[in-house]
Parts: sequence; C-alpha cells; structure tokens
Amino acid sequence: MTVPPSGGHGASVPAERRETGGPDAPAKSERWSTRKLVVTVVGTVLLLAGVAALVLPGPGLLLLLAGLVILATEFDWAAKRVDTVRDRAFDVSAAGVATWPRIVFSTLAACALVAVGVFWWMDPRIAEIWILGPALPFGGWTTGSVIVLSGLVALGLIVYSIQRFRRGGDDPPDSGSG
Repeated sequence: MTVPPSGGHGASVPAERRETGGPDAPAKSERWSTRKLVVTVVGTVLLLAGVAALVLPGPGLLLLLAGLVILATEFDWAAKRVDTVRDRAFDVSAAGVATWPRIVFSTLAACALVAVGVFWWMDPRIAEIWILGPALPFGGWTTGSVIVLSGLVALGLIVYSIQRFRRGGDDPPDSGSG
C-alpha cells in the first residue's frame, strides 16, 4: 500500500516508511534510519558542495539540484524546492548557450580550468609573491584532479546545453519552455 507524501507531489511513498508499529518494527525502523542517515549525509554534502561551487569553479546549481533530489527521497522540504532549482538551472544553461560568443567564452574558460588543474597537479615551484610561494597552496594531484574534473564537467555541461537548448538554431530558446 502506498500513500502520497505530504505536500501532494512527487512519487508515492511506501506505507511501511510511515509505519512505526508491527511485529518487525525494529528491523524496519533500523533499516529506514540507516537509509535516512545515508540520504541525509550524501544529500547534505552535495548541497554544501553546490553552495561552494556557486562562488568557486564548478557546477553549483547542478550540485544543488543533485543534493535536493537525493534529500527529496526522505524530506518534503527538499521535494518542494527541486522544481525551482531545476528550472533555474535550466534557465542558466539556456542563457549560457544563447549566443555563439557565450559558447566560445564558456568553452575557453572550461579549457583554461583544465589547464590550471594540470598546472596545479604538477605542483611546480613559483616565484614568492607576498605570502604565496615558493610552492602552490594545496598543490599536488588531489587539488589538481578536482580542478581538472570541474573543467571536464563544465565542458560536458556545455555540450549538453548546446544539444538541449540550441537544437541547431542561432536563436536562444524561450525561457519558459525549460
């Protein structure tokens, strides 16, 4: 038996999830609490990474959306915000590929991000400038690989946005069609 989640939208939720009694209640309670803990931790990490990526290089809205989608499997407050963040992410994606100069600039910026990541990965010695040097802060393969990954994700998102929103035309899509 399924019951609709509170708020009236989204997929139906198994009735066992909302039940607390019954002969096997401790096992179900333990299983659901473990699941809820994993969903909460993973969703929160993605949400925090998304907030950070809004101001740092990275796909901020995409990470926010992923975190909210995961949290929405357990929390109604997250489910209520998924549509808003998804629509905003699609609007930003459409605007990013609305003109050829934007596409070229975004592609060059993503390639530059990959190049910076490779540079950071190599952890070269740099000139001392005030408090920086002779080593890069957080230099090495861990930071470099994260920067390279961000650049590759950005390139993938550019390709996706071109395929989804441009459809071979030079005119930007209607912002209401999402």
